[in-house]
Amino acid sequence: MDRKFMPAALAAAFLALAGCGSSSSSGTPEVVPPPPPPPPPAETSTVRIVHASADAPNVNILIDGDAAFENVAFLAATPLTELDSGDYEIQVDGRLPGDEVTTVIGPVTLTLEADTQYNVLAIGDVGGDGIEPLVLTQPANEIEAGTVRARVVHAAPGAPEVEVYVTAPGELAPGETPLGSFVFGEDLGPVEVDAGDYQIRVAVPGDEPTVVFDSGAIALPGGADLLIAAVTNTGPGDSPITLLVSDGVDSFNLLDIGTPATARVVHASPDAGNVDVLVDDAVAVPNLAFPEFTDYLSLAPGEYNIKVTPAGNPGTVAIEADLELEIGAEYAVVAVGELGVATIDALVLVDDNRRVATEAKVRIVHGSPNAGPVDIYVTGVGEAIDDAEPAIAGFEFLEQTGYLSLPADDYDVTVTAAGTTTPAIGPATIALANGGIYTAIARDPLPGDMDFGLILLDDFVLID
Repeated sequence: MDRKFMPAALAAAFLALAGCGSSSSSGTPEVVPPPPPPPPPAETSTVRIVHASADAPNVNILIDGDAAFENVAFLAATPLTELDSGDYEIQVDGRLPGDEVTTVIGPVTLTLEADTQYNVLAIGDVGGDGIEPLVLTQPANEIEAGTVRARVVHAAPGAPEVEVYVTAPGELAPGETPLGSFVFGEDLGPVEVDAGDYQIRVAVPGDEPTVVFDSGAIALPGGADLLIAAVTNTGPGDSPITLLVSDGVDSFNLLDIGTPATARVVHASPDAGNVDVLVDDAVAVPNLAFPEFTDYLSLAPGEYNIKVTPAGNPGTVAIEADLELEIGAEYAVVAVGELGVATIDALVLVDDNRRVATEAKVRIVHGSPNAGPVDIYVTGVGEAIDDAEPAIAGFEFLEQTGYLSLPADDYDVTVTAAGTTTPAIGPATIALANGGIYTAIARDPLPGDMDFGLILLDDFVLID
């Protein structure tokens, strides 16, 4: 074979192969276009929504008509949530008794710009000038590991103009410069500080500022992105505010360092006679009779030994309990049971005295050792219970309902032996108002009486 003809033959063979892979009648190879480039990543924003209205019910938060967060309580904040930038419709619905809701904010259109953080706070009082949204924006850039970013908001409508001091722990130095001053609805920051231990104070301005809130020493961790809202204090203590702190993931309530715990005592033991209540062996409440109760006692947080003894006889102990009282918590200690049958017990209830403008909060406690299991009916005034379903069935001694939400109205409350419709207590007509707090404890008959009754606490009022 003549080698000089090989290149031509090979070229012809390659052209033939190329033609076989083409649909073109001309035999020209098909050019395949490259794939399109991937779309650019979506521009995003972050959003955090804060419930800072002290007398508002729990809320549902809707984004574009869909429930994004449900049953958000006062002093709670949603996590920082990433959304594609653009327009969104935000709505906040208050949860009313039953399955009812009412819109308290919006719907409002919020335009989210790229790389921006949006903090939406529900501020104001339902029972005052109403709730309104406060929208704060700031860059959504990352925070260095050794740095803390904080923004402080005045969200307590009843508090005056105040100054905010963020200092190292210790006494406030004369002439210390505040971070700034603001009134309700205004904010300070954001500011960035080194991670470490700090003390936050809120003061009424003056020649010598009057401190109305003191956090004590707190640690601010590096990388934290904090939103701090001064909100109305609904618990015990002299400070008019507490601080709602959100770090973008969780939220918590920071109380003034001087906030006490409080406790009241209810005498619900029918045969114990008058008693003394001792706190750490000192008489705190003398000569308490059945079925009376005390005012709240203010105590520093910590562990206490509580004793109940016959009046004037500290050597005979009817009740003894060690109680851990948490800062800002409120308690009712109910002496229940019969001394002649067994040692009476201390039933400890955690009270919640935050008033909600859209509902009445009602709590019922079974404190009658001789009543046995009962059914509780809540009906319209004058309505028979013969064909009604009990609101609470098979309610046992020492059980309690927790706080139930009811709309404002007048009701009849009837207590019967479980499974019957024969009244043991009532019907008692009660008037419930929105914003009211009501506790009723079922008790044994008074000495010399045959009728079971109720110990009424808080705002409970019987209508004749």
